[in-house]
Amino acid sequence: MKRLLILILFISLFTPASAVADCTTNACVDVFTQDNQIIITAKKGDGGAVVKKRTVVAPTPKPTLWFPPKPKAVPAIKRTYKPRVRVKKAVTASVNLSDRLIKMVPTATIAYQPEFEPLVHVPVIFWCDLPTLFQSRVDIIGELIDVALRPGFAWQWGDGEIFQTNEPGAPYPNQKVTHTYKRPGTYYVTLIATWNGNFKHNGATRVITGTIKIPSFAVITVVSANSTFTK
Repeated sequence: MKRLLILILFISLFTPASAVADCTTNACVDVFTQDNQIIITAKKGDGGAVVKKRTVVAPTPKPTLWFPPKPKAVPAIKRTYKPRVRVKKAVTASVNLSDRLIKMVPTATIAYQPEFEPLVHVPVIFWCDLPTLFQSRVDIIGELIDVALRPGFAWQWGDGEIFQTNEPGAPYPNQKVTHTYKRPGTYYVTLIATWNGNFKHNGATRVITGTIKIPSFAVITVVSANSTFTK
């Protein structure tokens, strides 16, 4: 029981304020992925309460006998009236803001060396043009949100082998991603970039829910080396 109380106290102390904020006074922000897109939502306010006026039912008068009173002499009295100043009540309009934005991440283009008919048993250099860090600042309902994503790369060479890395690769002489084909033929290379990261709002950093997976494709033809006969 004591450990449970300590755990609850720890969660309450270290939970970001934005995660438990009241959307009526502070903006509630969330960033997640859907259909390989970044979805950013923000909400502030509750729309205001509707106050209904009470319906007052006037009583039905009952018939009574009435006799006009005898007129009496009324002395004329002069009265001085001061105009009444009506004080307007301050009306506070309730804030009700919400918005939803969609952010796209960059897609990759695959390149390789040598560009024309690489040879079997010789390493082929591969790379793509994706950055290792994607950052974006979004202004939604007056709130600034910083989004940061990093990709992971899964190369499928088309011959049954797979290579995973956090490097996008580079051309010669800084090559970091290579593959050697053992047989000649035409191969369909697939690169799957998996994006994940976090976002920052009001000084609090939170993890983006979900991942984004975007495939890219290339076709490479590998040939055998020409045989040379010498005497």
